[in-house]
Amino acid sequence: MQQQKSTYFYAIGLSYKKADAEVRGHFSLSDSAKQVILADAKQNGIESVLLVSTCNRTEIYGFAEHPYQLIHLLCENTKGTVEEFQDVAYIHKNKEAINHMFRVGSGLDSQILGDFEIISQIKFGARASKKEGLLNSFTERLVNAVIQASKRIKTETELSSGATSVSFASVQYIMNTIQDISNKNILLFGTGKIGRNTCENLVKHTKNPHITLINRTKTKAEEVAGKFNLVVKDLDNLKEEINASDIVIVATGAQNPTVYKSLISTQKPLLVLDLSIPKNVNEDIRAHSNITLVHLDDLAKITDDTLEKRKAFIPDAEAIISDVMSEFNAWLDTLKFVPTIQAIKHKLTDFKISEFNTQRKKMSDFNEDQAELITNNLIQKITNQFAHHLREDSNTSDESIELIKKIFQLETTDNV
Repeated sequence: MQQQKSTYFYAIGLSYKKADAEVRGHFSLSDSAKQVILADAKQNGIESVLLVSTCNRTEIYGFAEHPYQLIHLLCENTKGTVEEFQDVAYIHKNKEAINHMFRVGSGLDSQILGDFEIISQIKFGARASKKEGLLNSFTERLVNAVIQASKRIKTETELSSGATSVSFASVQYIMNTIQDISNKNILLFGTGKIGRNTCENLVKHTKNPHITLINRTKTKAEEVAGKFNLVVKDLDNLKEEINASDIVIVATGAQNPTVYKSLISTQKPLLVLDLSIPKNVNEDIRAHSNITLVHLDDLAKITDDTLEKRKAFIPDAEAIISDVMSEFNAWLDTLKFVPTIQAIKHKLTDFKISEFNTQRKKMSDFNEDQAELITNNLIQKITNQFAHHLREDSNTSDESIELIKKIFQLETTDNV
């Protein structure tokens, strides 16, 4: 039997913890870059890969012989370099990678504790991989378990009490900073997911009727505006609207700045919030003394009573994760001896074929059909006996597997 190369489950990536907004911007993945990575992964024989790219993190989960295979995929399709990645990166393997996805998907690893927007990104990444045939049964089952834990934490704890996202933090900052907020002119530039959520929080919490939306694709802005009866302007009106505003929120998600110094001519105080990764507001606007520029990393540092209260529910959330993860690990444990059982079956079948060849030469009346039936039943009973032992004796199953491999001279591949 030809020995297969061993692969392991990895989570490689970087996040707000060690990488600032500029560095995270170098590794952010556009939709087109994600498609190229999936195509490259398939071409390079990677059996399962899942991509997550948000304003706070970029991650690849996947099976590989070495993590560099996944790191190479990321660096080849972003502006980031391997050297830059190594300075800020994390690499988790097997059980640690599983644990990492649970913490990320449950909001425990978020820049704003309890931010559950990340779970939708994991779902999106899983759907994209599955569409390309790059989501194996292990990863799909893991994603479903993480989704289950996330739902339970939402319903059984108050980790996400109130709104807990970058979009809410931006609105909270505006309300704490700007007086007479309901009478200020607000421009929201960009109506992607963060833009839509920010818009909803603006309407809900500020009671402001003077909100204008601009988006590169006007129809998308009109869809959002229709829900809240807001004004939509063309992209050509961007400069005019910026200078007519008191507050500008930029959530465009472009790869290069969309707001810069030359667009601004107003002399009145202007608050600009950049919720984009990479940064979509050029730092040169700080040259205007009337401008206050705030980036999402600054927003995440704002702590309030609500966030402090959420910390009390971390143990409850971790208990739920532990519960769901134990179910997943129990399923995983049953998988680890499947290759051994299959290898035993193949070995016994080889014995059978060899013996059949011998008996055909010795016996002129050799009843092959009857022998086939008897030996197949025996092979099934023997393999069932081994499987039963490994299932029931989980504490020493690793030692048993090694002993079985030694006795039968088996070669198998165990991944996780």
